[in-house]
Amino acid sequence: MYPDDATLIAALIARDQQAFRYAIEKYQSSMLSMARNIAGDKIADEVVQEAWMSVLKSLPTFERRSTLKTWLLRIVANEAKSRRRKEGRSISLEATFGDNADMASRFNDRGQWITGREPAEWGESSPEALMSRDELRDCIELVLTRLPEAQAATLRLREQAGYSFDEICNMLDVTESNVRVLLHRARSRLFSTIDHFQSTGECCEHP
Repeated sequence: MYPDDATLIAALIARDQQAFRYAIEKYQSSMLSMARNIAGDKIADEVVQEAWMSVLKSLPTFERRSTLKTWLLRIVANEAKSRRRKEGRSISLEATFGDNADMASRFNDRGQWITGREPAEWGESSPEALMSRDELRDCIELVLTRLPEAQAATLRLREQAGYSFDEICNMLDVTESNVRVLLHRARSRLFSTIDHFQSTGECCEHP
């Protein structure tokens, strides 16, 4: 029905309700994922709703220098950043350290591992083998929900969504050095969880 972006865009500009339903079905999940990565779960739905309103207003002036999907995600990212600023949820590196002194002590000022503070060896159990254990998977999921927001957003954007450092910098309004520190700290928390689980068979987090 809509073989290319141009056809879909023309239908959307004409306020074709079927085209709008098609666009939502095709792009909504990606837009929600982007909103959650930047603004968090609580306001992700509102961010996407506002983004759709902006999309409908801006479509007639869309210059088509990128794909429709890329343009939509850029609008979502801008809306999510705006909401973060309005709600005073800008990223602070000090706030990401929390009360976990061990995590903070693993890195130098450049966000690099300090010699002797790297994650412990996993021994004979590979990460894949460890992750196959239901208990560890549940534990890691719990840890991910408790990461500071900035760390969680950086980890999801880099590891799950595959965005570059430059893209993450633009999305979160932080410098590349800050992104690297946030990513290192999130990874370190996960490594510590796996180390603890391998040593004790228990999760270091509690529901």
